[in-house]
Amino acid sequence: MSFHRFLGAAAAIFVLAGCGRGEQSAADSTAMMALPSVSALPETGAMAPDASAPALIDVIPGTAAPITGAIIEVKMIGDAKGFRFEPSHVTAKSGDAVKFVLISGGPHEIAFDLDQVPSQSRSQLQINMPNSTDGKSPLLSGAKETWTVSLGALKPGRYPFVSTPRLPQGMKGEIEIQ
Repeated sequence: MSFHRFLGAAAAIFVLAGCGRGEQSAADSTAMMALPSVSALPETGAMAPDASAPALIDVIPGTAAPITGAIIEVKMIGDAKGFRFEPSHVTAKSGDAVKFVLISGGPHEIAFDLDQVPSQSRSQLQINMPNSTDGKSPLLSGAKETWTVSLGALKPGRYPFVSTPRLPQGMKGEIEIQ
């Protein structure tokens, strides 16, 4: 990425961050939308969209990757049939997101097994997880409470996860990024 494009993208992020996004609950967090590519205009030095280039989704190191695809809903359920994720196996693409929705049987905390995810994606996965610590979501305890993780900039592979409080009851799932 050229220096001018980097500055343009950084400026757009700062503008978007300060413009009326409003408060966002810890339980319903998502990453920012993709920004168009920009280039410097030689005669003025001003920044403008580059109509000849496709929109690029460059992830600045240490920042969450944007959600650019589908948002896949996974329900967290605890009832007479047991504790489970529905669906327990998700097939997705890099750029999609998974939105976990507490239906019943809380509390739940989504924890990824970082030793089992592709090594080149471990850091980015943790960065993509809003309000998280060590690969674990915040504790979700109220019905309809949600938590969304971006799969942006993650490499293909399997990303196993569990509900930490419900692990003794076998509540496990997996995201497969293709």
